[in-house]
Amino acid sequence: MRIAETVTFGGSGLDRAAELRKDAAQVTRLFAEPSARVLPLWRGKPLLNGAAGLGWLKAGHPALSEAAEAQVFLGSDEAGPRFAADISAWSPDPAEMPPAGVFFDPTEQRHPDLQPEFRFAELRGVMADLTPRDAELAATAKAILGWHRSHRFCSACGAASAPAMAGWQRDCVACGAHHFPRTDPVVIMLVTRGNRLLLGRSPGWPEGMYSTLAGFIEPGETIEAAVRREVAEETGIEVGSVRYLASQPWPYPSSLMLGCIAQAESDEVHLDPNELEDAVWLTREEVTSAVAGTHATIKPPRRGAIAGFLIRNWLADRLD
Repeated sequence: MRIAETVTFGGSGLDRAAELRKDAAQVTRLFAEPSARVLPLWRGKPLLNGAAGLGWLKAGHPALSEAAEAQVFLGSDEAGPRFAADISAWSPDPAEMPPAGVFFDPTEQRHPDLQPEFRFAELRGVMADLTPRDAELAATAKAILGWHRSHRFCSACGAASAPAMAGWQRDCVACGAHHFPRTDPVVIMLVTRGNRLLLGRSPGWPEGMYSTLAGFIEPGETIEAAVRREVAEETGIEVGSVRYLASQPWPYPSSLMLGCIAQAESDEVHLDPNELEDAVWLTREEVTSAVAGTHATIKPPRRGAIAGFLIRNWLADRLD
């Protein structure tokens, strides 16, 4: 797919400078440079400055004082070295705390050491408005810091582990085992049959929200086999040919979405209620109506997600 990397989080050509990660002294020097900036995250929410720009802070800013561990080196861009820090230990005003058990967290948190235009906000709500560079940096920071939070102990012996390699590795202080960031591959597919597209909705989704089918790839499984298995498990639809289209890093918390188009060989839906609440075949005209926001029951795809990207390009015949 020629325009694959135009998807949100699709990449901006960031120089990740991975060759510098093993040189702790060099990373320390980069952190001390006047142009170095740090992106703080609170409970996975990046700091924003204004309407839709990331909130970069100078190294040593008071708001970074509660960083849990050493800052992660994200790479360098034209403006200088870029780092990320997890300040989830900070406690905001109780009135700003996010609600529990919601599909999307609409709350914003403001740090007392920052100006009012700075706020922590859910990345899903702003991802489509970020520049490609900010989107790549935010997704990388959210994923890598999330991995650090959930992998603080060695899976080999259970002892505490510590960040290494500028934040791109954790080493066990007891047995010496090395641990590396994980990425979970997920297939997400346009299932078509003639002029129709198959959409489904998971239990608990907001009313009117439908999307393309998706599922995790299992160990020892190809992308194509995962597409066929997931579609069959969730809807009973048999799939024939499968073609890869595009990918999207999806830091919720650490997935890589592998977008495909799949040709259905049957059309009778048999739902697995544990996976889907509903699944429907829509004509191209009905999908056009849903994307435009004029469909009676189905809302437009979420901005920034690869599902909407694939659907819109299917409608526009841009899947080459």
